[in-house]
Amino acid sequence: MTQTAENIRPGIDEEAIKYVLFSAREHDVKFIRLWFTDILGTLKGFAITVDELEGVLRNGASFDGASVEGLTRADETDMVAMPDPSTFQVLPWRPSKNAVARLFCDIETVSGDKSVTDGRQVLRRNIARAYEMGLTFYVAPEIEYYCGVNGPDREVNQDKGGYFDQTSVDGTGADLRRDIVLTLEQMGIPVKHSHHEVGSGQHEIDLRHTNALTMADSVITFKVIAKELAAADGGYATFMPRPFGDRHGSGMHTHMSLFRGDDNAFFDADADLNLSEIGRQFIAGLMRHAAEICVVTNQWVNSYKRLLPGLEAPIFASWTTGNFGDLIRVPTYRPGREESIRVEYRAPDPAANPYLLFSVLLAAGLDGIEKNMPLPEPLEADVYRMSDSELNDRGVVRLPRSLEEAIRLAEDSDLLEHALGPIVKENFLANKRLEWQQFSNTVTDYEVEKYRNL
Repeated sequence: MTQTAENIRPGIDEEAIKYVLFSAREHDVKFIRLWFTDILGTLKGFAITVDELEGVLRNGASFDGASVEGLTRADETDMVAMPDPSTFQVLPWRPSKNAVARLFCDIETVSGDKSVTDGRQVLRRNIARAYEMGLTFYVAPEIEYYCGVNGPDREVNQDKGGYFDQTSVDGTGADLRRDIVLTLEQMGIPVKHSHHEVGSGQHEIDLRHTNALTMADSVITFKVIAKELAAADGGYATFMPRPFGDRHGSGMHTHMSLFRGDDNAFFDADADLNLSEIGRQFIAGLMRHAAEICVVTNQWVNSYKRLLPGLEAPIFASWTTGNFGDLIRVPTYRPGREESIRVEYRAPDPAANPYLLFSVLLAAGLDGIEKNMPLPEPLEADVYRMSDSELNDRGVVRLPRSLEEAIRLAEDSDLLEHALGPIVKENFLANKRLEWQQFSNTVTDYEVEKYRNL
């Protein structure tokens, strides 16, 4: 698990170029999609033919970044997509003849400088900060989603399965889930678990832990695979945090650990819960900054329809070893598996931009380590049954109730500015303010139904 300074930013060397060109020939690749994301984590990109591949690997490909949300500053338009050769993969759902591959790209300016607004570069900067402290950041998300045939009524009839169900009531969702897992593994993304979730039509696939940058690329790839395979079968897959008002929302619980070389920095054989002092400080940092980073961990208006009591989603910044309603959980240690000591952060949903998400989580945890933040005792009681005075005595903070509140808490956050950079922070918040304004100005079906005839 050792990470060196050199592989924080993969170099484009001759061996890497030869490997990609050889792989393209071996798989009869004709088109290569150059992938990157906008500030919200929405996948963008364009395609080149294999004849252009070597030149693009060496020099990048220019494109107009002005129309990509949050990617350029006012004085910039032309940007360069510089492929990361380590991300070359053939897309298994495309035809094998004249095949299509993808490469994730780092975004640079035309002068060759790293773009300060590129999500991959934002995450690289935070990873580099951890590396300077002798630490490598690993993550493992549990990705929940809904799927079914087009039309919610048909979808409910199709899938009446519940949590962990393995019978035919699971409908075609089990077949799609299996195909997603197989496709992920074809693309070199290992899967730990997969199962039916609580809601009708809801599923979960857990990715095996890896370094944060690789995982962010994997989350983007996961969403593409799910949507492509569902659409090919005449259905849909949605990562909306709560697409149905009568069912549970979809989260993306994120397991995190820090390693020093091959040793888990969160493990201490003599400590309570086998959780080291660094692990405790990391959790303290997450709790301290939970409310102000919520705009990144839960970035949509719809995200706050999930963060409600009774939906197994957190509404308070508390930690525990067992209660699944708290923000942070430390899973029970299994003897002989020191590498498994980790922190599970339960607020994020799959709508988040994974590059920015992992950046703010890492920055919050490192801030706790750098400032030696003390960690209060875990809440073993039901946090939802505690009074406001009890919560205040324990120092438990409520998470934002709406996107508007999340924006307000984020505006003065030094942690967000440090993690994202001032330009990304302001561009991101400007986008979120616009989203809240548009939502506030929209007359919903609920309002029409309730008030029209009064």
